[in-house]
Formats: sequence, C-alpha cells, structure tokens
Amino acid sequence: MAEEKIDNALGEVKNIMENKREDWVCHSQAIAATMSDRMEELGMTQRVLAEKMNCTQQYVSKVLKGRENLSLETLCKIENALGIKILQARINK
Repeated sequence: MAEEKIDNALGEVKNIMENKREDWVCHSQAIAATMSDRMEELGMTQRVLAEKMNCTQQYVSKVLKGRENLSLETLCKIENALGIKILQARINK
C-alpha cells in the first residue's frame, strides 16, 4: 500500500512537472504520502496528529492533500509528531 501511494504521488509529480507547476508541490505531495503511510502504521487520526502538532484538524487535512507549501516549522512539527525524518540535508560548516 505504501509503495502504491508513493507511485501515485510520483505519477502526479510527473503530471505536475509536465504542466510546469511549481516544484514545491512535488515535495508537498511526497511528504503527504509519507505522512499518510506513517499515520496508518501508527493508527493515528488527523485529529490526534493535529493535537500533537498544535494545529487544527482542518490544517492537517490540507497538508495531507499535498498542496500546502510547508514551512520549516511545520516540517519539524510533522517529524516530531510522527517520529519520522523529512529534513535530511547535511549542512557543512
């Protein structure tokens, strides 16, 4: 099921790229698919995730549609609430 969601997200990404939409949408959709998979693994509802992220269930729903331009703060909240890593950039000083 997880692979199917990712394949669907990637298929949509391809369509978006062909339609010359903004690149961030591709990332938003991949994050949404990852979130959905993890929520399913944990048996977590949108309401519970919203409580853990200190936001509304409506906002979580919007994020899970894969069309939200997410801030770094929101990405960190998602990571902490779901126990996953989204931001994995390695910054050398």
